[in-house]
Amino acid sequence: MIEIELDGKKVDIVEGSMIMHAADKAGTYIPHFCYHKKLSIAANCRMCLVDVEKMPKPMPACATPVTQGMIVRTKSDKAIKAQKSVMEFLLINHPLDCPICDQGGECQLQDLAVGYGGSSSRYEEEKRVVFHKDVGPLISMEEMSRCIHCTRCVRFGQEVAGVMELGMSHRGEHAEIETFIGDTVDSELSGNMIDICPVGALTSKPFRYSARTWELSRRKSVSPHDSTGANLIVQVKNHKVLRVVPLENEAVNECWIADRDRFSYESLNSEERLTSPMLKQGGEWKTVDWQTALEYVANGLKQIKTNHGTASIGALVSPHSTLEELQLAGALVRGLGSDNIDYRLRNSEFAPAAGVRYLGTAIASLSQLQRVLVVGSNLRKDHPLFAQRIRQAVKHGCVVSAVVSESNDWALPVANLATSPAASWVQTLADIATAIAAETSVAAPVAGTATPAAQAIARSLLSGERKAVLLGNAAAHHAKASSLLALANWIAAQVGATVGYLTEAANTVGAQVAGAVPQGNGLNAAQMLSGGLKAALLLNTEPEFDSALGRDALLGLAKAEMVVTLSPFKANLDISDVILPIAPFTETSGSFVNAEGRVQSFHAVVKPAGEARPAWKVLRVLANLLDVSGVDYDASQDVLKAMALEAQGDALFVPAARLSNACDATIDTQAAEVLPVVASIYQLDGMVRRATSLQLTADAKRAAQSQEEALS
Repeated sequence: MIEIELDGKKVDIVEGSMIMHAADKAGTYIPHFCYHKKLSIAANCRMCLVDVEKMPKPMPACATPVTQGMIVRTKSDKAIKAQKSVMEFLLINHPLDCPICDQGGECQLQDLAVGYGGSSSRYEEEKRVVFHKDVGPLISMEEMSRCIHCTRCVRFGQEVAGVMELGMSHRGEHAEIETFIGDTVDSELSGNMIDICPVGALTSKPFRYSARTWELSRRKSVSPHDSTGANLIVQVKNHKVLRVVPLENEAVNECWIADRDRFSYESLNSEERLTSPMLKQGGEWKTVDWQTALEYVANGLKQIKTNHGTASIGALVSPHSTLEELQLAGALVRGLGSDNIDYRLRNSEFAPAAGVRYLGTAIASLSQLQRVLVVGSNLRKDHPLFAQRIRQAVKHGCVVSAVVSESNDWALPVANLATSPAASWVQTLADIATAIAAETSVAAPVAGTATPAAQAIARSLLSGERKAVLLGNAAAHHAKASSLLALANWIAAQVGATVGYLTEAANTVGAQVAGAVPQGNGLNAAQMLSGGLKAALLLNTEPEFDSALGRDALLGLAKAEMVVTLSPFKANLDISDVILPIAPFTETSGSFVNAEGRVQSFHAVVKPAGEARPAWKVLRVLANLLDVSGVDYDASQDVLKAMALEAQGDALFVPAARLSNACDATIDTQAAEVLPVVASIYQLDGMVRRATSLQLTADAKRAAQSQEEALS
């Protein structure tokens, strides 16, 4: 540590830090545009010029290293004059279109111009014009004349997203930010460029001209998509969600969110929303009131219970549902005497687990890994924010190894790649285990061949510190999932690594905590979807798109006498007898448990659309009509309190005693007979499937094309 003097105050700062870092620590604001705490230093806007004693001219605070005894003045006449001169240059060519700019009200240039700009301009020549660019359905580059060339967007793509899709061409007043060959910006993290743009050059295309920033109410929430549990600020006008931006949380999502977290809100305002209960009568859908619909469901369940027994009733629930909804769905089904409830719709194996499967480490620790083996995941698309953390780890020397069926661009260097058909992944891991056994002179857990790829992965894992073996969505859904986990545990034990699942959905861990799996002899998801039920409750799920059986699931559910769908959307119309409108995450309170076991609660940010109601309330009332006891909760928080969770500081976690990735299954190296089913990035759940802009992206179009080819 060294000591400097900043505006008369002594500041202790780590050697090698910049003046800007010292100012941040001291709570002193230095105006800036190009500097961002998560990006490399560019020092190209010069707005952060400060007065450093014994320096002949002002120095950029973001790029000037501190030295022992340095004296810095950020508000001296010399510093202020330099900053005002820079602002004058920045405003020379900037268009005066604040009244129609979407960035108005939250624009750094606008804010700093108040303090450092002049009342008039000395520049009388024509301002430069930069033609707009079309870079896809998410980001608008219609007004690039506003760009001040801070290059934040360029550095974000290169350093955080891992793909340099934007760059700066030409020099001087002819400089432009562009994609060079007319490509679109296709990164799954691209929306963050909108947030970090300090002017209105990059704006949100779906939000464009929808509202002014000061008209929006801001409310905290949590993403309902992947297992990161990204913290959100949902922005609302007239009881309508108009924009979603990140809420900074260093332990979870830092200051970033994925594009599906940002733009999926479009589905909430779509024509697909279900706003009233509906019954199918004579093959036609009729709108009814809640009492009629709930009594119809209750009477139907009672009749089926009488005619076919309790084992004929079951619930297929989505891991994107809240913890409270899953808890009450389980209470309802078990209160009727059935054990048929399952969230594992895409799984091919249903072996009972020793504990709650989870990440095996803290999310934040992914950024500090030195060695990592990823099995069965298209990491970049399945878990964009986890991939971003591992990308940062790679910059500090982390060596990434992977076992996958095909080589995908993860936008980070994969040092060791073992490519094999998904059916043979158990044998591939057995080969790695054999190579590790040979290096450490221990007995291998199962026969394998130390192939060159296996040897490279083994040597990588045996070196370094802070290691992890991470199983992806395809490994979790694999027909030999237990064998994969058993081998992963053996490998992790030999090399000193943690082992864990990346976990698919926002509440995959929460579904296990809530007991949304058969506890005894109940039917699993595959058995229920194959025609094992006479009455099926579908909570927030569409089996055709959300299950391993795909369209065959419709044939199995068609055998049921009654199918009840609880959904925010007009879903399962062909197979349902009743559709009950439930509130999506923006219209209900609830909790999600992310991959590391962190419980994050949220409140409704808008009123439910039409007659939609929170699913936990619907399930509670339905349970009351069916004389199920123990579910008389007045608030979702009461449901949460009834669950044995553990407070750690200000956060709530699943108790460590319940979390376990242990597995002592017999390892079967025979090739699997069925391939794992994994949702593509913009087909993960009903919300992203109905978000118009997301479905126009290159990723969505590729997935649709692949699906068409598979069906043909």
